[in-house]
Amino acid sequence: MSDVAEILRAARYWGLRIATAESCTGGMVAVALTDLAGSSDVFDCGFVTYSNEAKVQMLGVTAQSLTDHGAVSEVVAHEMAEGALARSGAGLAVAITGIAGPGGSEFKPEGRVCFGLARRGKATTVETVDFGALGRSAVRLAARDHALALLLKALQ
Repeated sequence: MSDVAEILRAARYWGLRIATAESCTGGMVAVALTDLAGSSDVFDCGFVTYSNEAKVQMLGVTAQSLTDHGAVSEVVAHEMAEGALARSGAGLAVAITGIAGPGGSEFKPEGRVCFGLARRGKATTVETVDFGALGRSAVRLAARDHALALLLKALQ
């Protein structure tokens, strides 16, 4: 796992608060960020939007994006990250949507996770990582750690 203390230190240095928008990780990134005492000056909020309806209602993901691309897509990860930024007091937001398993399809295999990273004043970035069929718990942990690494990189 990325050094959460370093993420918090860097966010304090830059005067940035952090928000999370999580689907397949179910709030694991928010838990990691708030496990350290004193994180309340950096962590703003976390959105756990497991259903498509929650993604639309809480983050402003468009129904059209969900229909055209599916929940596990870079388009939706992008909209989730920007939605978290727009609906919070944060200056930096990370989003995660993926297929932790079991299951998946030929087109969206188990272990595929899409990430979005939004920062005020900068272009939102997205990426997809195929962790493979590691099992549900391992995919979720890998996705959490990757999201934390993205936050740390954005703050350096």
